[in-house]
Parts: sequence; C-alpha cells; structure tokens
Amino acid sequence: MPSGRPLARTMDERTTVYVSCDICPHECAIPRGGLGFCGARLNDGGVLTPISYGEITSIALDPIEKKPLAHYRPGSKILSVGSFGCNLACPFCQNHEIADARGEFGLRMSDHMKPVELADLAEKMRDHGNIGVAYTYNEPFVNWEFLRDTMPLVRGRGMVNVVVTNGYINEEPLRKLLPYIDALNIDLKGFSQGFYDTMGAPSGLETVKRTIELARESAHVEVTTLVIPGENDTVREMNAEATWLASIDPGICLHITRFFPRHRMLDRPPTPISTLERLAATASIHLENVVLGNV
Repeated sequence: MPSGRPLARTMDERTTVYVSCDICPHECAIPRGGLGFCGARLNDGGVLTPISYGEITSIALDPIEKKPLAHYRPGSKILSVGSFGCNLACPFCQNHEIADARGEFGLRMSDHMKPVELADLAEKMRDHGNIGVAYTYNEPFVNWEFLRDTMPLVRGRGMVNVVVTNGYINEEPLRKLLPYIDALNIDLKGFSQGFYDTMGAPSGLETVKRTIELARESAHVEVTTLVIPGENDTVREMNAEATWLASIDPGICLHITRFFPRHRMLDRPPTPISTLERLAATASIHLENVVLGNV
C-alpha cells in the first residue's frame, strides 16, 4: 500500500489508463505517463511509481530545535533529509526550490540512497550527537513508500524518526506510518478552509486537524503556523486555532513564525514583530507553550 489501482483499461491501446493515488485527499487519477499533483508520483504504464523514492535533494545534521521542535530531546541533533515533491501549492513556500518537483525554478540535483544506506548513515552519525532521521524540507508523506521502508530500519537501530509535514495526508496511510514515528512538527497553515483553498487543498483544514489529532495519540506533536500579513494574521483566527489545539492538549507547543517574502509572495512585507507578539499573547490564553519563530 499504496500500489495504485487502474481506473480504466480497454483492449484499445490508445485508451489512456489511469491509476489512482490514495496518499492524500487529492486522490489523483493519473493518466499514463503523467504525474500526480505532488509531481513525485508517476503513472508508469498503469503502475503507480514514486519517482522520488530514495532521491535525496538535501541532507544535514541539524539541531532538533531547527525542525522546529522545542520540547523533544532538546539539545540533540538529528540527520535531516529531504527529497522532492509537495501536495500543496503554497504561494509563500519557504522551500520551493526543494519542494518543486518539475524543475520550474532551476535544476534539481539529488543523490540516490537506499533505505538501509540512510539508516546506516544515521547510525554512523551517533558520534556527532545524532539521535535519528528527520524527514523534512519537502513534504515527506508524498514519499510514503520510502518512509515505510526506512523508518523501521532507523527504529531497529534504536534511533528516532521525526516528520516535518503539512499534515495533508489521508488517514489510512498515516495510520500505517504512525507506529514508527516518534515526533512530528505539523504545519497548520491557518484556521480557515478559505486559506487552504488558495493552496489547492480541498478539505485541507479538516484533514490537517485530523492528522494532528491522530498523531498526538502516539507521538510527540508540535504545530507551526507561518503568519502572513493580510492572510492569516487576525486575533480572531488565532484565538480559534489555539482554542482548538488546547481542546486536544493544552501542552502542545505552537510555533508562531514570521513570514519573509518568498516564492510568489515577494510583494508582501515581513510579518511585523508586534503582530507575532499580539497573536502569541492570544494563543497563550489557551496554550502552555507558545514560541515565536524566525524573529
């Protein structure tokens, strides 16, 4: 799972064969030779093929706080790896050069690693303070099969798996990975479906909320909201978000992060520090741990 299932097949070879992908709510029906919304999953002759499998575009040994995780193994380091592809189209993406799967913004360079090679490398980095692997930089869950194959190997070496994600994943594939995930930072882009619509994410808000709920049952969870002037920066919206998070666990750490002009939002100014402070004060009415980021 997920292997992809043909949606149409006839004796006429000219008829396009579609395969469906069940990883996220897009549930793309991908034509032969085509890619899904994320740009990382291919219909290869009627077989759903993750072309990002083992393709590493970025790798670094980072402080755990950089994920950001403020209350999980503080002071430790983690081997952070990224591939390519993303199932959201955020105009404010801070990592669009990596997340972009089609090379729109330049040549994508990557190295190939087998799951066992990544697990071995993580183990070798123990002497440098490494505690495991963080799947980050692009959207990890579009590389579902690579996570499925790698996470048990990392766990088998007594190390941890961390996922930094937008949370836009269907429940079934999420549940299959959660037993191997120790900690997550989940982006909650905003607290309105209208905002998620701008990213091409039908049912985005409810899907991400469900991801947070499920993940919190078995793993350490922190949440990040990037505050963009004029988009998701009202006290009313932050109050609703923090109230909902507190209903799950008032101890969940919320990272309220400053926006800087990036990607297709170069016309927006950086978020004023005063806005972040105002929203943090609002969130702190409901949550025990509120952290400002990018300040």
